[in-house]
Amino acid sequence: IAVEPNGVNAVPSLVRGWLDSRAADQESLDTVVAGVEKAAREHAAAHGVDLDVVRESFSPVVEFDHALRDELARILGATADAPVPVLGTGAGHDAGILSGRVPTAMLFVRNPTGVSHSPAEFAAEDDCLAGVAALADVLEGLART
Repeated sequence: IAVEPNGVNAVPSLVRGWLDSRAADQESLDTVVAGVEKAAREHAAAHGVDLDVVRESFSPVVEFDHALRDELARILGATADAPVPVLGTGAGHDAGILSGRVPTAMLFVRNPTGVSHSPAEFAAEDDCLAGVAALADVLEGLART
């Protein structure tokens, strides 16, 4: 969010916000974005505020390579009784771009808040070390195949 003027004792004349929305499938993504826009329009209308919504960029939902995902799970010791969690990423970053050309997967480090790509994002040192160990195991396992 960018506020103009951004002073503690001034009423802003302009506020710009940017929303990065991701979902496991296009229908869910469209539903969330439409819901956010509808709520913003209703709030703006109720408070006499002008609102302009512009889609500045769009990347379609990315689905990673299932065979590679399954191989990572195997390397990490997944069993029927103890599967490796598979998370939808809504990947719009490097991995999402690469997936159009090469088999791609991602490993995640536990983040108790779920906040991502923000200064509020946090992962405990033990979780980071577990992520490094998992990455090393995956790289070693893939190198052997």
